[in-house]
Amino acid sequence: MSKLFIYYSLGGNGDIIADVLNQNGYDIKKVMPKKKLKNNFFGIFKGGFYAGINKKFKLIDYDNDVSNYDEIIIGSPIWNSKLSCPINTVLDVTDLSNKKIKFILYSGSGKAPKALELINKKYKDASAVILKEPKKNEEELKKLEDFIK
Repeated sequence: MSKLFIYYSLGGNGDIIADVLNQNGYDIKKVMPKKKLKNNFFGIFKGGFYAGINKKFKLIDYDNDVSNYDEIIIGSPIWNSKLSCPINTVLDVTDLSNKKIKFILYSGSGKAPKALELINKKYKDASAVILKEPKKNEEELKKLEDFIK
């Protein structure tokens, strides 16, 4: 089975998860927005505002062809309890039908109620796991062991 991890990372949490998944046989596709946010209070505040209004960011050279993959994991930081704007774009322009879909969410609080609500509503068969700042809390990565089996 071919597996892909599509993710966005502002603060490095997604990059750490990508390393783990790559070591477990996943291809990796990191998305980069044309509109760059700074990883500081104002950038995070701005990202939270945009996520709150479900904004989508234009992406740099994003190839949305996932036809060669059976399983796709989407990785997103949580902004204002929602998925990040670059991942909103990925979900909007990528045909995920007939794929096994999972979500890995990384959050400062370890919670993401609005994001989970959206996932449960739009992707009924998808599963999700939330990691609390895996860059700072490496023990959070242990949650991936069972999740990616």
